[in-house]
Amino acid sequence: MIKKIQLFLLASLLLLACQPTKREYQFNEGYIWGTIYHIVYDSPNGNDLHEEIKIKMNEFDHSLSTYKPNSVISRVNNNDTTVVLDHYFETVFNRSLEIAEITNGAFDMTIAPLANAWGFGFKNKLEPEDIPVDSLLQIVGYQKVKLINSKIVKEDPRIMFDPSAIAKGYGVDVVADFLESKGVSNYMVEIGGEIRVKGVSNKNRSWRVGIDRPIDDPEVRNREIQDILSLPNGAMATSGNYRQFYIKNGKKYAHTIDPKLGYPVQHSLLSASVIASDCMTADAYATAFMVLGFEKSKTIVENNPKLEAYFIYTDEAGNYKTYSTDKIKQMILK
Repeated sequence: MIKKIQLFLLASLLLLACQPTKREYQFNEGYIWGTIYHIVYDSPNGNDLHEEIKIKMNEFDHSLSTYKPNSVISRVNNNDTTVVLDHYFETVFNRSLEIAEITNGAFDMTIAPLANAWGFGFKNKLEPEDIPVDSLLQIVGYQKVKLINSKIVKEDPRIMFDPSAIAKGYGVDVVADFLESKGVSNYMVEIGGEIRVKGVSNKNRSWRVGIDRPIDDPEVRNREIQDILSLPNGAMATSGNYRQFYIKNGKKYAHTIDPKLGYPVQHSLLSASVIASDCMTADAYATAFMVLGFEKSKTIVENNPKLEAYFIYTDEAGNYKTYSTDKIKQMILK
């Protein structure tokens, strides 16, 4: 009888040894880059990594914040010849040029002079009727800047960079990559609506990601969800003109500006959500698609197997319509 009990205990111990170690999920949140972040992750050793994450975020902020006068990008914008470019700046610059080429300039980080003038940048805005669009277009264009021997070379010293349409997504990647370096295999990093996930959630299922209905709501008081996706791995970013805009003399001015025409865009595409392997790519393409409009964006997505997209637009009668790639259709929760 004693021997049977011993065998039972040995079998139980072996069974427990074969069970995966239960990991404790951590929940971190805070405020960075003018927005709120939420980070959920399992912790291999049960450690809360929030303080280290904040250090990483602040390093990133010191590189790419246009609101910090001593950041790398601010010094580049001010033509400081002594500035030393870091990995963050060079990475976002090179990726920006790649996507600018693919989208024929719909995405362009040199948009800063126009973004500032229209009131969506980092300097004081002008009145719409006073904006010298033609003059500003002379100092906008990704072909007018180069990275040579770790130095930015501008055709005109008045050229400035605004990374807001790509930096937040890149920041998500920076945090996600940091978590992976710590052995985290399941996580969700969300900063201001841009998201990257891996593995399973604390509910032991794929991560649930919502796509907002594009209702004009700058203070996010009446948020409605258009669809919910089950996203196991990858990143998603959404761009739309329903949060950042202002009304002047009865006319709506939204934050998406066409780098070639110099004016805020006005077309039927209301929202573009893009899924890619990294959030920097998803973020930039979402912005470019809002510039290009539905048909041109659809063409790019259909010819790029590394991109998935969900578009919300209006038809000729003003009715809401949606378009999604086949993979996203499979992700939508019914």
